[in-house]
Amino acid sequence: MSFSDSETSSSHGADSYKFFRQISRDRLLHEMLGSTKTGDSKAWKILIMDRVTVKVMSQSCKMADITDQGISLVEELFKRREPMPGMDAIYFMQPSKENIVMFLSDMSGREPLYRKAFIFFSSSIPKDLVNHIKSDSSVLPRIGALREMNMEYFPIDNQGFLTDHEQALETLYAEDAENSRHFDICLNVMATRIATVFASLKELPFVRYRAAKSTASRDLVPSKLAAAIWDCISKFKAIPNFPQTETCELLIVDRSVDQIAPIIHEWTYDAMCHDLLDMDGNKHVIEVPSKTGGPPEKKEIVLEDHDPVWVELRHTHIADASERLHEKMTNFASKNKAAQMRSKDGSELSTRDLQKIVQALPQYGEQVDKLSTHVELAGKINRIIRDTGLRDLGQLEQDLVFGDAAAKDVINFLRTNQDTNPENKLRLLMIYATVYPEKFEGDKGVKLMQLARLSPVDMKVISNMQLIAGSPENKAKSGSFSLKFDAGKTKQANRKDRSGEEETWQLFRFYPMIEELLEKLVKGDLSKSEYLCMNQSSHREESEPKTGSVRKSSAPTAVPERKATPHSMRSRRTATWARNQTSDDGYSSDSVLKSASTDFKKLGQRIFVFIIGGATRSELRVCHKLTSSLRREVVLGSTSFDDPPQYITKLKLLSEKDIAGAPAQPFKPQYW
Repeated sequence: MSFSDSETSSSHGADSYKFFRQISRDRLLHEMLGSTKTGDSKAWKILIMDRVTVKVMSQSCKMADITDQGISLVEELFKRREPMPGMDAIYFMQPSKENIVMFLSDMSGREPLYRKAFIFFSSSIPKDLVNHIKSDSSVLPRIGALREMNMEYFPIDNQGFLTDHEQALETLYAEDAENSRHFDICLNVMATRIATVFASLKELPFVRYRAAKSTASRDLVPSKLAAAIWDCISKFKAIPNFPQTETCELLIVDRSVDQIAPIIHEWTYDAMCHDLLDMDGNKHVIEVPSKTGGPPEKKEIVLEDHDPVWVELRHTHIADASERLHEKMTNFASKNKAAQMRSKDGSELSTRDLQKIVQALPQYGEQVDKLSTHVELAGKINRIIRDTGLRDLGQLEQDLVFGDAAAKDVINFLRTNQDTNPENKLRLLMIYATVYPEKFEGDKGVKLMQLARLSPVDMKVISNMQLIAGSPENKAKSGSFSLKFDAGKTKQANRKDRSGEEETWQLFRFYPMIEELLEKLVKGDLSKSEYLCMNQSSHREESEPKTGSVRKSSAPTAVPERKATPHSMRSRRTATWARNQTSDDGYSSDSVLKSASTDFKKLGQRIFVFIIGGATRSELRVCHKLTSSLRREVVLGSTSFDDPPQYITKLKLLSEKDIAGAPAQPFKPQYW
């Protein structure tokens, strides 16, 4: 019986670089499930998990992967289970008292449910619970292993993870939130789950965080989280092979650093799918032409990493994605003589015509099916963009952000586009309020809302957004700035154009602020007064939590701050970060995880950025982009992953008076 952390090693220096999600998957399948194989390698086992660990597993592995490791049955810990005394069981669970009690009831006494138990904990187990297990003499001989896997995070992407705190905004940023017991619980669980990322990857980070600009509780959340994470990570140095010096970077921010990214229309294929379509998680139902010539058929599609067409196109502009799909259809169709026919009027065949021809090619069944699905999806998005006049709105949004539009442009749009979707008008005003907060002082905001025909509830969304942003003085320091034009007129901008970047597609100008922050971090130009480092003894007093009961950590050894080597920060629109290695027909049968690693034989030290209050698809896109341009894997973590409608709903629920008290609603994982 082993009371140690599972063995793992960093991917640095390996022949084939392993990305974050691939390491997580390998640890679960090989270090956990594979380590339980005995002399009788053909013996089947049962896998038992709790409600948290089943999400961890389902976000990294498919049922077929688990079956390949000798698992014949997956069960939930707290559901009634049939005794199987002739089989071994693997327990993957949180180290809670309730789980330990349930485990002991399974395995103690004369008639245990299973022959032997292999126990793996998702995070560090307290000594008193270990002693509780040891105290049962009937259970000890039946334990084959007892280890801390330190995997209590939820991978949602090759370079992204969540802590599953959907209500973080309510719990941490509501008025008087710090007086609720849920405040400390939320922060401590969040810190524990983030810390398991570094324990799992055997990485010791420089922990940097956005410094508080005021004494308001919501302004102190990043510093409190940083202190709690450091407290957890400091204890990991006792883990075998855990590094004793820093190996990576962790930057902790919250939604106050970028209020626009969650609400602006992002024009990539991925963002458009989740913003404009009726998506259920990563699933959507579309109508496709019948293969028998009958009426259209309904088909459920799943947008996931195992679809190489999706991986290649998801971060490209929707117009670019549409063009590439047309090219792929043309390439497929050219393999058949029938496709060389012209349309009746002699013009080029349309994408829909090509789709019908390609569907008649039986030898390319699966590839054609995937391409046809994306053709339908992109076509549906383009129709919505055209029918709703979204291009004009999108142009105004980006002009506001970059200082090319002002009050009169917003007012003119609202007056001449009264039929615009109310949510789109609200999003426009939210961007306007971020760039021009003074325009919403007093009754000015009310008049704008009346012009837009929006409700008081919508006005509350804007006030709650400003609540998270902080005081006007803080916003003036780090938010908008003035751009002076002729005739003495002044326009404000929320961010500057990135000079030197060539953008072929219209409305691809916007970038989230974390791109700028991460580039400064790598260059060593990140402000040391605005972003403090937990590893620095000179900043220890500032980094301690000032209120609440989140535990304080002991002062670590002072570590000199590194000055990173400058890298090129510019990436053209057609850079390789947006393309996956695929064949000319857009299909690859190899694992996406494996093919991704072939692009990077070796990368530099990892960079982690964690956003409290929800991350966006544009921010995930930037992490993929920077991984290529910086040659360092950039991993995005957050409390949740929000599309604009979800984020607006959360802001509506964020009340200045009501303290969030309900337990967090879980996100929807991709169950098997």
